[in-house]
Amino acid sequence: MSQSCTNCTRSPSTTLRFCPFSIALFAGTAFSYVRYLKSTMSKEESTSSDEPFRVVFVLGGPGAGKGTQCQLLSDNLGWAHLSAGDLLRAERKKEGSPLAEIINKNIAEGKIVPSEITVTLIKNAMEELRSEKGQLKFLVDGFPRSEGNVNSWKEVVGEKAQIECVLFFECPEDILTSRLLERAKTSGRNDDNIDVIRKRFATYRDESMPIIKMYETEGKVKKIIADKSIEEVYKEVESILKE
Repeated sequence: MSQSCTNCTRSPSTTLRFCPFSIALFAGTAFSYVRYLKSTMSKEESTSSDEPFRVVFVLGGPGAGKGTQCQLLSDNLGWAHLSAGDLLRAERKKEGSPLAEIINKNIAEGKIVPSEITVTLIKNAMEELRSEKGQLKFLVDGFPRSEGNVNSWKEVVGEKAQIECVLFFECPEDILTSRLLERAKTSGRNDDNIDVIRKRFATYRDESMPIIKMYETEGKVKKIIADKSIEEVYKEVESILKE
């Protein structure tokens, strides 16, 4: 005969008694389940649509190494890397996209794509990653590049995101040019040729530098000298985001 708790066995005449062992087992199970529910609810609340995105803008001239450093930060510190240029290039390849022709024309001429298009693509990508992975930390590479970008960001994203800082990769144009021409050998990008590169530098000086200066007055810019090795630059950038 199997053993049982003495408080659980009784004769028909015995008054009903509760088993302390059963009560303790039930209480322990209930406590564990409540903790699980609280943990689940806490996780859902932490990634709710009401919590603002944490955003770091990443700026610098063409070829400054923004994408390389963002990928390293993504791999090592868990920030999601969104490249404004990559989002635009992906959109222009989509069949039937009404935005593709506009994007293609502007990129081929070294011009900045209309701000509303760029901001909408960035916002959609952030919302998708939050929905799928609970991601809230974003490095936005190559944005904002103009006053129009800044204004559209305020209108489309606004308080849904908190701009934590602006990483500014500074590098001489002659080094940037040599990097871009070297990249052109394997990139397959039609904006990596000398004529378009010159136009991109002019656009960067005329439209992007004033934005960097604007953020400097707000105390948000973290300047990184980018003509060093990838490892040296990364060490400096990582220390900034760990502050």
